[in-house]
Amino acid sequence: MKILIVDDHPVNLFVVEKILKNAGYEDTVSLSSAQALFDYLQIETIGSNAPSADLILLDIMMPDIDGIETCRRLQQFEHLREIPIIFVTALEDSNKLAEALDVGGLDYITKPINKVELLARIRVALRLKQEKDWHAEQEQKLSHELDLAMQIQKSLMNPPLDEDNICIHISHLPSNKLAGDMYYWHRFSDHKYGVILLDMMGHGISSSMICMYISSVLRDSIKQLTDPVLVIKELNRYMALLSNQTKEHNYYFTAIYLVIDTEAKTVEYVNAGHPPGYALLDGKELAALDRGCCAVGFFEEIQITSTTLSYSERVQLLLFTDGVYENFGADEQVMLEKLRYIAGQEWSGRAVSPIHLLGFQEGSEPQKDDMCILMIQGREKA
Repeated sequence: MKILIVDDHPVNLFVVEKILKNAGYEDTVSLSSAQALFDYLQIETIGSNAPSADLILLDIMMPDIDGIETCRRLQQFEHLREIPIIFVTALEDSNKLAEALDVGGLDYITKPINKVELLARIRVALRLKQEKDWHAEQEQKLSHELDLAMQIQKSLMNPPLDEDNICIHISHLPSNKLAGDMYYWHRFSDHKYGVILLDMMGHGISSSMICMYISSVLRDSIKQLTDPVLVIKELNRYMALLSNQTKEHNYYFTAIYLVIDTEAKTVEYVNAGHPPGYALLDGKELAALDRGCCAVGFFEEIQITSTTLSYSERVQLLLFTDGVYENFGADEQVMLEKLRYIAGQEWSGRAVSPIHLLGFQEGSEPQKDDMCILMIQGREKA
């Protein structure tokens, strides 16, 4: 435990240091001014973000720079902000003492110093410091674990797809490190593809964990069952199993799952309580993908119907989660109209960033919810 003692009177420094050493605090440093403290901290913290002391005993009344201003300046540095400061003062001005605590001081003790009181306040300050350090260490560990979980979650999602007969453009923007939105596409053959977009209830760690749970089963479900009705029914079975195990929570998600066949020129889909996507057929007819069933996981058994759309030459599909329009607050209806407008336009080029079409720049403003948009273009092979 390193304790810094700052006082412009040598006698005070001697007395406090003697008290501390007799109490077993051997690692102490005596400094005669605020500038000496600044110099010491700068030397000690070069190349390091770790605080250079566990506690500072700081006199308020000092020439040039007083203790209150010293404390205020220390608070400007993140790596020094967590060092507890106990003011040592002969002042009896309650306003001055209140100011000292307001600028970042943890406690104060008045002169002449009472040895028992000083040591008691030091023990409290050091105990609080240890607890804060422990919590900071745990937060750092959690942050590393979240980073790892984020990388794992990203690895579960496909990259964009760009082939002669199909393109899938993707924008996936979590509101936090982990997301409750997820997409996945699977190639059944060179002309048949399955695509799913889902939005787990809530967002953050809990929804992302359930999202990764369901992603582990949907891949096999899509590969083995293919059919949209059977796939959604199987996912609902797994969600019911999860709810039965936890008892206390009823987990659910909304989704659109579709199978596009560029040879048969069909799109078969199921919308499970999800915001309606759009299909632009041959650049003319705009159809809403709004039929299917309720959200997956609401009930143990759900009635599911699929819808098949046909086209002659080409089809465009726009799928999105509710965060795409809910993040814009009062402009929610405006964003829905904008999404519909974008869906009704024929897209050119193959390097499309869907979220940029809405005028949203990643990181430009805080997100209230996860956002995900898929733009799918299906056409005959050249």
